[in-house]
Amino acid sequence: MKKKSKIRSKGRVLLTGMLSLALLAGGGTAAFAETTANRAEAGGQTTIKQGSLQTIVAIGDSITAGYEPGMTETSAVYGYVDRIKEQALFHNRTEVTNYGILGLTSSGLLNYVKAIQEGIAVTADTIQPGISDPRISAFASGIPGTKTKLAQADTILITIGGNDVSQLIGQAKSMSAEQLETKAYELLTAYKTNIQEILSVLTVINPNAQIILADQYQPVPKIAGESQYVMLSKIAEGFTQAVDEAVAALAQEGKSVKAAHVAERFVGKELSYTHIFNEDVHPNQSGYETIAKVMAESIWGYYRITEAQNGKTELSVVVSGAELQTPYKPVVKNGQTFVVLRDITDAIGGTSKWDSKSSTATVSYNGSEVVIPIGAKTVTANGISLETASPAFLQKAGTEQKTYVPLALLVKGLGLDVQYSSKMKTVFINL
Repeated sequence: MKKKSKIRSKGRVLLTGMLSLALLAGGGTAAFAETTANRAEAGGQTTIKQGSLQTIVAIGDSITAGYEPGMTETSAVYGYVDRIKEQALFHNRTEVTNYGILGLTSSGLLNYVKAIQEGIAVTADTIQPGISDPRISAFASGIPGTKTKLAQADTILITIGGNDVSQLIGQAKSMSAEQLETKAYELLTAYKTNIQEILSVLTVINPNAQIILADQYQPVPKIAGESQYVMLSKIAEGFTQAVDEAVAALAQEGKSVKAAHVAERFVGKELSYTHIFNEDVHPNQSGYETIAKVMAESIWGYYRITEAQNGKTELSVVVSGAELQTPYKPVVKNGQTFVVLRDITDAIGGTSKWDSKSSTATVSYNGSEVVIPIGAKTVTANGISLETASPAFLQKAGTEQKTYVPLALLVKGLGLDVQYSSKMKTVFINL
């Protein structure tokens, strides 16, 4: 009963500041890494040419930053943007840059993208006076580099709007119902105008990027009260309508802009997807996973998980988007992953030779060569000696002897890209 009472109390606080928004929603006004890849559009999905690099830039507020209660500058962040990088690695080599700013409003983001368009460093207050993010000065002074990143991006992801609403909540208690209704109307109108201009500026900075703008979920659960829940849900619908209208206007001009409908996925899952019970509206890990799924579906049409992420195996290896399927599972020694030589050479399309006299494997791919002696603490990649934490080894599997080689050293030596996701327990290899 205490939990239910607590949620209801929080719902009433939020409702006080947002009540009039519901009336307006139905009225139609509704860093933390990094050029250009070859992209073909088919069925709303993005395909990157093999061997090229896909670049994704995320910009926006604390949801873009991946904020959760208690987060500091040194916190290990795992938000939706980090998950999008993992999803991108299923498709090709990937660089992701995150320009998420804590406390940023749609007005602040508009100021930020206008400054980026100019390409000249500004002060923090030029972006948004009094902003709470301790990194704001670095964002402001780094604008020339930010413009380069945005101009080269294949995909630009945006979350913005939550802090616009919080401004109204802070003023609500001192307003009459009429004043609140007027202020709410102004907020929604300004939000829609801001996001339209933000999108327009971004299409000027980079006319070729796919731009995806998320709508706003509402965090208060039904347990706070049926009437409050219905009203707040209508508010979220109003913000979704504003996003859809802004996106549609640019799409009619031939711009590659999409809306990511996050809000509908949070309906009925507010307690499960946010920190609302602890008086914080930000997503928790389940919420960020959900946002990432919506964004990934907007980019590629689907969201993938590996067998290791599903708990079916200890470690997954993904090569050019295909999960390695083998009865000979990867082995981890001294923090280093080992795989069966034949499995990895077949997966990358390389060739291998075995010298039984010296117990040495030689792997070749696209002009590169890696020599791996069994039991030795070094391997040779294109004539350069490299140390290995643990040597390659032979292991019996049934009646066969399998050669296990250090995965990262091998693929890097062959000039391939290798990335490891500790959250997914997955190694990604891209050609």
